[in-house]
Amino acid sequence: MIIGSILVIIALLVVSVIAFINQPSFGRTPRGERLERVKRSPNYRNGAFQNLHETVMMTSDKGRFEGIWEFLFRKIDGLRPEQPIKVVKTDLHQIAPDEEVLVWFGHSSYLIQTGGKRILVDPVFCMASPVSFVNKPFKGTDVYKPEDMPGVIDYLVISHDHWDHLDYNTIKKLKNRIKTVICPLGVGEHFEYWGFNKEQIVELDWYDDANLDSGFSIHCLPARHFSGRGLNANQSLWASFLLETPSRRIYIGGDGGYDTHFAEIGERFPDIDLAILENGQYNEEWKYIHLMPQYMAQAAKDLKAKRFLTVHHSKYALAKHRWDEPLKNEEDMRNRDSLNVLSPEIGEIIELK
Repeated sequence: MIIGSILVIIALLVVSVIAFINQPSFGRTPRGERLERVKRSPNYRNGAFQNLHETVMMTSDKGRFEGIWEFLFRKIDGLRPEQPIKVVKTDLHQIAPDEEVLVWFGHSSYLIQTGGKRILVDPVFCMASPVSFVNKPFKGTDVYKPEDMPGVIDYLVISHDHWDHLDYNTIKKLKNRIKTVICPLGVGEHFEYWGFNKEQIVELDWYDDANLDSGFSIHCLPARHFSGRGLNANQSLWASFLLETPSRRIYIGGDGGYDTHFAEIGERFPDIDLAILENGQYNEEWKYIHLMPQYMAQAAKDLKAKRFLTVHHSKYALAKHRWDEPLKNEEDMRNRDSLNVLSPEIGEIIELK
């Protein structure tokens, strides 16, 4: 009788987990023609996408789940700010179409307006995890919503499919205003599953280029990271991008640790006007897949850009460092390394000219 009850409980738990991970928000792994294209990619080997160089995910003796458990339940001083973060609530609808600006919304979400086009990058305005009680935003930072985005989004750029970069609810609410989705190979499966037309999706492998419109092109470039929204890791690619517009070059760094690709990109694309780099949610236990502070200035110097903006901070606590440590990293890059680093408040308008 007891054994039977235990088996019933286990069966119910299994069914619940299966139902949970089959929600639309988890997306879908590549299939059909897309899967065949994935398998032909030089970056897809042994049943998964790989980084340029061998990359150990976790460098500590702890297992992945032990590390997650410790992070969720161990108290860490300064992990979250005690007071609400100061935010500028800009009326984005009042920005004239010919203005050349960038607005950062905290973490890795930002809007670029240049050459008469709007480019929205990694927007997360609803949930940064599968459940609402995990990865809650800092007080004061959750002021921008999908409806605050202005007009038509000409290009939605997604660097990879992690929950803190690809938010299902945000995408669904913006769906009818997005003209074109630009994403790494395999990520397009999520968008098709969510009702986007195949013709709307520009899906690129590393070193692929795409002409978007007159004077606009985008280059898909490597990053040192990983991907996955559910149980199947690395079935879609992660990437950085170089956006070329009629008047400027902007590097969209996405997530990822230091490697040779920064110097290669700096050589291939001289005169980058603005480089947007990851700064935050790093840890020695996963030092190869996020950009550690000791390598930020080197990555910036490799890229040789005129100006830098750091993101991936000031909204969520996804690592064990103090919430404001990335702001100190910005200061060090500016004062110690003599780099032209911007430090806007969330929502502040940055003039690109």
